[in-house]
Amino acid sequence: MNRRVAVIGECMLELQGQAFGAMTQRYGGDTLNTAVYLHRCGQRHGTAVAYATALGEDSLSQGLLDRWAAQGLDTSLVRRLPGKHPGLYMIEVDARGERSFHYWRDTSAAKAYFDAHHTPLEARAEDYDALYLSGITLAILPPAGRERLFALMARMRHRATVVFDNNYRPRLWSSPDEAREAFERALSLSTVALVTADDHQALYGFPTPEAALAHAQDLPTPELVIKRGAMPTLLRAAEDPLHWQTAPTEQVPRVVDTTAAGDSFAGAYLACRLAGGTAVEAALQGNRLAARVIQHSGAVIPAEAMADLV
Repeated sequence: MNRRVAVIGECMLELQGQAFGAMTQRYGGDTLNTAVYLHRCGQRHGTAVAYATALGEDSLSQGLLDRWAAQGLDTSLVRRLPGKHPGLYMIEVDARGERSFHYWRDTSAAKAYFDAHHTPLEARAEDYDALYLSGITLAILPPAGRERLFALMARMRHRATVVFDNNYRPRLWSSPDEAREAFERALSLSTVALVTADDHQALYGFPTPEAALAHAQDLPTPELVIKRGAMPTLLRAAEDPLHWQTAPTEQVPRVVDTTAAGDSFAGAYLACRLAGGTAVEAALQGNRLAARVIQHSGAVIPAEAMADLV
């Protein structure tokens, strides 16, 4: 049962180290992380994953393309834009090991993905069984690009799975009101919503987690998954919309790095659902993979470190 998934977003170059000292160069992005984990979890079921974004024509952009292809991703939906470059962020680590982040993404090529009459994703939308995007995808796009993405979601949702993950980063938005309006549009156009409760609380400014949870449970998306950290995941499956179910998380002996916990959950969840698993089975697989990921450093762990889970 082969399935084809398009994931749209931004992947940035990463520099990590001490200012004016040695730097380690990597790459990262929430949707790219999800695309990699979705490919790993879904390939035995024949799931193919394409990543849609924009890059420049420089050597760094080519290096990203080469690395994504090496991870098994289809890069045919990527636009190459002359004069543009990937976004960049730096993780500065001080003498105590504390991290601080600095971003250079205002001129990122990914922001200009829809700056054309037709994009590869829009032209080939009918070829895909699912579309995945996040709150960060929405945040980096200008208003016109955002509207094009909303139109694409509306076009696909009647025959495909459209997944919105509510990653909320306040610094990417001009105001919480702008973010809330965009998120509500996305939620209304999605068939599956992956909601991190902490992000939902921050987006709406609820005074308590309980208030945020009550609001999240009333969201209109047919299939709703609410992630609550170490607490059990709450689920309302599309095929059973009147009942809430739970999927326990897995305890780990030591948390090393929580980066990409939600991204890996999303990849495993969607892979399982597209392969015919129930929502509870998918959430269990998502929680299992997230527990493995947070025991390793970095967003994308070595494939061999999760080989027994796929």
